[in-house]
Amino acid sequence: MASPRLETYCCPNRDAATQLVMNFQPEVFCGVCIGSASVSLLLTILQILPKKGQSPRKMPKASSSSTILLLISVCDILGGLGMIFRSSVWLGFPGFIANISVVNGTSVWPSVFCVGSAMWIQLLYSAGFWWLFCYAVDSYLVVRRSAGLSTIVLYHMMTWGLAVMLCVEGIALLYYPSLSSCENGLEHAIPHYITTYAPLLLVLVVNPILFRRTVSAVASLLKGRQGIYTENERRLGTEIQIRFFKIMLVFVICWSSNIINESLLFYLEMQPDINEMTLKNIRSAALITWIIMGVLNPMQGFLFTLAFYGWTGWRVDLKWRKREIPWESMSSSTAGENAYPSPVNYQSNIHDSKKVSTTDSQQTDEAISMLSEGNTSGDDRLTRSSPIYQGW
Repeated sequence: MASPRLETYCCPNRDAATQLVMNFQPEVFCGVCIGSASVSLLLTILQILPKKGQSPRKMPKASSSSTILLLISVCDILGGLGMIFRSSVWLGFPGFIANISVVNGTSVWPSVFCVGSAMWIQLLYSAGFWWLFCYAVDSYLVVRRSAGLSTIVLYHMMTWGLAVMLCVEGIALLYYPSLSSCENGLEHAIPHYITTYAPLLLVLVVNPILFRRTVSAVASLLKGRQGIYTENERRLGTEIQIRFFKIMLVFVICWSSNIINESLLFYLEMQPDINEMTLKNIRSAALITWIIMGVLNPMQGFLFTLAFYGWTGWRVDLKWRKREIPWESMSSSTAGENAYPSPVNYQSNIHDSKKVSTTDSQQTDEAISMLSEGNTSGDDRLTRSSPIYQGW
């Protein structure tokens, strides 16, 4: 799982709270992490691969929102690989990890592995948090007609720049003056915990606000098309609202245990002796949430694909089609196959016999389609393609 305690453990003079959780049934914990990350990794890859029976159709352009969703899944996949690698070494070579201690002295390679693997996991999941924040921002800007494909470059710069900067800054302050001689006390580790949890808390607090504003803007946008708010438009607005709700629900389920666990460990660190009998329930709660983190953190990748696209099926199609875009985003529309080639086909769904040729109407269709990707019924999924998009 992703926790700042992984980096803190690399200090030979680590605190007692970190020692408590890291030494609690390490074989069981590593096995849980490997199992959860492996299942999530395989199912996530299965979700985003193209499926048989899906008709490839060309799209006018790829949206930045669909690219962001794919990048979130990529970050989860790479972060899961880091968890599997770290837990496998931890499980297979316990003597190698045991060299990181005050008594034996710190060997070079155990320290390099400990810091490197922990930074890899933190960096990838932090980048995933920033991409999720960018998705909320992009969704709002798309509806406000203020975003386009060019903004994906800005999102890349912001996401990877902030993720790397915060990760390096937190690690540098944690391991000051050196990895083999970290400062004692809780104060020197606080900046590291802040840089780790800042993007998580940002998504937890700001994304719901942006999603709510986006839903309100979508309602206004739909009303502005014809001056009325029909049942189909109301249903589409509800689908977008449910989509945002599922994204936040997955995020809260996967990461709330981290916040609870860190709060309990901070409380234990402030006690003169964490082994007191009066703190038994606190210690038990911290260990239980630690194991829960090992299960839920890696599962974020697969659960997010369910929130983004729904279940895409088992029938993988790996045939490559030349000069065609074999994969496009999933649709929430119930329109026919020959409809306007937007992921939602919203125009043909409401006005079967009318064609709107104005630029504003087309932009409205594209804005709504970017937000509605993946909300597809079971029958429609057989004729839609996978969530790998053009332009990636």
